[in-house]
Amino acid sequence: MKIETPRWVLPLLQPARFKGAYGGRASGKSHAFAENLVEAMVMDADLRAVCIREVQKSLKFSVKQLIEDKIKTLGVGHMFDIQRDEIKRIGGEGVCIFQGMQDHTAESIKSLEGFRIAWVEEAQSLSDKSLRLLRPTMRSPGAELWFTWNPDQPDDAVDAFLRKNPPAGAIVLPVNYTDNPFFPADELREEIDHDRRDPETFAHVWLGEYNVKSEAQVFSGRYQVDEFTPGPNWDGPYFGADWGFAVDPTVLVKCWITPDGRVAIEKESGKVGLDIDKTGDLWAKEIPEARSQTIRSDSARPETISYLQRHGWPRVTGVDKWKGSVEDGVDWLRAKGLLIHPQCERAAREARLYRYKTNKGGDVIAQIEDANNHVMDAVRYALSPLIQAKGRVGRMEVRY
Repeated sequence: MKIETPRWVLPLLQPARFKGAYGGRASGKSHAFAENLVEAMVMDADLRAVCIREVQKSLKFSVKQLIEDKIKTLGVGHMFDIQRDEIKRIGGEGVCIFQGMQDHTAESIKSLEGFRIAWVEEAQSLSDKSLRLLRPTMRSPGAELWFTWNPDQPDDAVDAFLRKNPPAGAIVLPVNYTDNPFFPADELREEIDHDRRDPETFAHVWLGEYNVKSEAQVFSGRYQVDEFTPGPNWDGPYFGADWGFAVDPTVLVKCWITPDGRVAIEKESGKVGLDIDKTGDLWAKEIPEARSQTIRSDSARPETISYLQRHGWPRVTGVDKWKGSVEDGVDWLRAKGLLIHPQCERAAREARLYRYKTNKGGDVIAQIEDANNHVMDAVRYALSPLIQAKGRVGRMEVRY
């Protein structure tokens, strides 16, 4: 078995109770740990491993597919039995399972006592309670706990444990896209160049620096990223579109209003530099159910709306705007709160980075930056019939 190993991974090949890698996007952290896990299971046919996230409601958002891909790439598929919920080692008792820590109690976590490797992916989301449950459970001789994460807050449990005061012997490494010899530059160059215009965004997304919350964040404390399945009593769906330009994405969203009144963003389709004649094809591939529904969009591009109406998307329509419509819409979304499905990565990113402007003294002012807002604009357009009614009444009340 031949594994092409980035230089930064070499310290992790040594035995250690705690191993971790943290940093920004496209660093190759997950790929390296997946390869290490496959190698460990090849070398020990009886090794039992568990891959953990804080919330694991479906395998779709686990690292199972990545591990399956590595098994295939490394040419060891004949040594594994890949099942729906787990991966078994042929010729031994070894197994790799996938679990969420929120499903465990102090009693149920004991089921992992015989496991030798626990890999926590997206470890920035791991709660302090989950970390305290997991650590003493991994007690087999030579057991290791692996952590990979994109830092979010300095007081997140994994950062407090592995970066502020790491245990003796822990191997914890920073790694970014600049350390990845397999970095897909062609695919991500436009995104990187776009984010460089905002130093804070670039530092957090690509260099793994903390996303320090501030009063300038529009949706601070008002959004949640979690899996969900729309129910029969949900209002919707609503579809909205925002048109892109040279460096901005064209975005289509599908969203709902939950029974408790939140705005739930279920699906998104977005691409930078999307030609008008390719837009319908992308939408049909990623959100095909939108074709038969009303899609409310930015009315500033009538030529785009007309083109799509004449090419298979007859229910695309522009929305009415008014002075202060952006602020009205954002206030309405803040009051409702957002529930974002994990598959909507762009929506989750914008919810974190969408900001109010600040003056030179650092004071937050009542104006919204025109950046990191393409999904949010599409959501505003999708729900414009609801937002307009509230906005117009609100202005009339102030005016009169």
